Amino acid sequence: MNAVLIEDVQPVAEPGTGLVAKGDSISRIDGPAKVTGQARYAAEHSAPDMAYGVVVNSTIAKGRITALHLDEARKLDLFYKDMTAPGGSPFKPFYSDGVLYSGQPVALVLAENFEAARYAASLVQVTYEEEAHQTDLLANLNRSHKPSRLKAGFSPPPKPTGDADAAYEAAPVRIHADFYSGVEHHNPMEMHASTVIRSDDGHLTIYDKTQGAQNSRWMVSQVFGLSKNKVTVKNPFVGGAFGSGLRPQYQLILAVMGALQLKRSVRVVLTRQQMFTFGHRPETWQRVKLAAERDGTLKAVVHEAVAETSRLEDYVEVVVNWSGQLYQCDNVRLDYKLVALDQYSPLDMRAPGAAHGVHALEVAMDELSYALGMDPLALRLKNYAERDAARNLPYSSKELRACYAQGAERFGWASRPAAPRAMQEGNELIGWGMATGTWDALQMLARAGAVLHADGRLVVSSAASDIGTGTYTVMSQIAAAAMGLPLEKVTFRLGDSTLPFAPVEGGSSHVATVGSAVEGVCEKLQKKLWKLARAMPDSPFEVTASHEVECVNGCLQLIKMPGSAVPFSDILAAAGLDSIEEKYLMLPNALKQKNYVRATHSAVFCEVRVDEAFGTVRVTRVVSAIAAGRIISAKTARSQIVGSVVWGISQALHEETHSDHALGRFMNHNLAEYHVAVNADIHDIDVIFVEEDDRIVSRLGAKGVGEIGMVCVAAAVCNAIYHATGRRVRSTPMTPDKVMAPD
Repeated sequence: MNAVLIEDVQPVAEPGTGLVAKGDSISRIDGPAKVTGQARYAAEHSAPDMAYGVVVNSTIAKGRITALHLDEARKLDLFYKDMTAPGGSPFKPFYSDGVLYSGQPVALVLAENFEAARYAASLVQVTYEEEAHQTDLLANLNRSHKPSRLKAGFSPPPKPTGDADAAYEAAPVRIHADFYSGVEHHNPMEMHASTVIRSDDGHLTIYDKTQGAQNSRWMVSQVFGLSKNKVTVKNPFVGGAFGSGLRPQYQLILAVMGALQLKRSVRVVLTRQQMFTFGHRPETWQRVKLAAERDGTLKAVVHEAVAETSRLEDYVEVVVNWSGQLYQCDNVRLDYKLVALDQYSPLDMRAPGAAHGVHALEVAMDELSYALGMDPLALRLKNYAERDAARNLPYSSKELRACYAQGAERFGWASRPAAPRAMQEGNELIGWGMATGTWDALQMLARAGAVLHADGRLVVSSAASDIGTGTYTVMSQIAAAAMGLPLEKVTFRLGDSTLPFAPVEGGSSHVATVGSAVEGVCEKLQKKLWKLARAMPDSPFEVTASHEVECVNGCLQLIKMPGSAVPFSDILAAAGLDSIEEKYLMLPNALKQKNYVRATHSAVFCEVRVDEAFGTVRVTRVVSAIAAGRIISAKTARSQIVGSVVWGISQALHEETHSDHALGRFMNHNLAEYHVAVNADIHDIDVIFVEEDDRIVSRLGAKGVGEIGMVCVAAAVCNAIYHATGRRVRSTPMTPDKVMAPD
């Protein structure tokens, strides 16, 4: 089967499909290429002289290698810090004889085929001088420290407001709870891989599993001292990433190292087991204290968290800040610390920080509602925050009340019995729970380019990524709507480091960021068309202003005179042009945005059925009501939320990587033992998008949906389990042994 070039990925929507008219029905543009096997991923590109590399990983957690000689490697002045790295010194594979964590790559075996390399790698033996290690967070809480080196995008906890500790002690109703979340690993279907194709002139074309082609290119150029003109990184198709591709992983450096050493093309693919040898969602301990008046008014919020990091970097997440923002309270104290362990640096995983921090807050709020004898939803409405108290700023938009109302109505929350253990069917107890979610609405800078051809074809480009989120589709829709073209006339090019700048795809920011750049460049094209049209003989646009025209059905026309339409092809022909081109730099309006809190919100309602005898939990019904600005593509957005809810259920009931601390090693490093939700675990998921339009976050009115769909799903499951059984589980995952009825 022939491979599909990125330029060949064409829309499949019916002619005339528009952004607004049929947004619900538009299927993914890249769908046919993926389901027919024509889409090629990082490990599926070949070259005649390809060599295959297999990584050898360490078997100890800390110490020194005594039998490998790395003098030549030490001579290199390597610079490994990528665009998304936290503060500190990034891990450098093969840089020294030190072992910093179990599973560290210590050798690369190259061979003429993958099978030979894999077998040879199994024969490599490494001897070590082993040292004592520490991998247990809970055993080292006393060593916690304030983060000293921060990463971009991280906001440390705000200063305390009021006197939370005194208010807590004085309040008539109080709850105090500790929470624990184990390590989780990203497990996308496509494993991390890098294929380096070396041309005769030494140029490296790299197909990398990454969420940012330009980030990978930048790192390769820095590490090996190569001009960016000698390196091209491509990622046209990514088989899931969820944060694991935000930072270039070690196989990229090893593949390039092998290609430069052998002067030939090299491919390095990690095994599923090796997918557990780099970043992960960090193990986290939390303490939440809430106090209220008897009418439910919050008087004190205290939220403390301690998370793991590596010895090399202070990896940080926004864990506790949400507790000072989500509800109105005058007395708030938040604290966040780290413990350095002999592990690889943790790594952002879908909804980093919020997946843990909002979970703890929302379970604590549920506990407080029972202590008050108050409906959980009523408690949240009682303390609804119209402003961010810590910063005394309004929200750019906040339709959380609508999320509560529409979600509760769809779920049937009003008929929920207040007492636990009130509903049962057969041998299963039935429980209903709910929780609130929030996530940042981010926007960064980006560039876009566009070329309009005389035959009406529009090609728009940006070095964006599509990690399964629907970027191809949404950007094509935005461009088609802006230029008044049918979707099948638009091609969006992405996944190539030579294209106009785009940030890494993460934080639910691509639509607000790249989408705004796409609309901006199309607006510039429209103005160029208008200027050309004014110069045409007997032009109806001669004495008009640019804001008086619009693009409709491949034509330029006066807004107030539909009969004035002139086809794009006629305008370009009159000017003697085969095409016109524009570029656009999208810069966030920082002066305007700084005056607002920009966030997405959700309300999740959940039904569980619990068999106490076995501790099994079935999540039989979920309603997720989302406020995420203007929804550009309802079909892809809904898919994002459904996928997020599935992962939230997986976080709640299944996912955890277990360590043997005597060995300092993750033990269940495969999908047979690292449990994830499967089809049998998923039942009815209902998604509601409430009306919201936020022109402060983006010119499109859009925010983002990638993360918000997961935040608080696990909390809603936990709260439903309590309503079913009367037992509170304060650690994730909530496995049968924790849920099972006591003897």
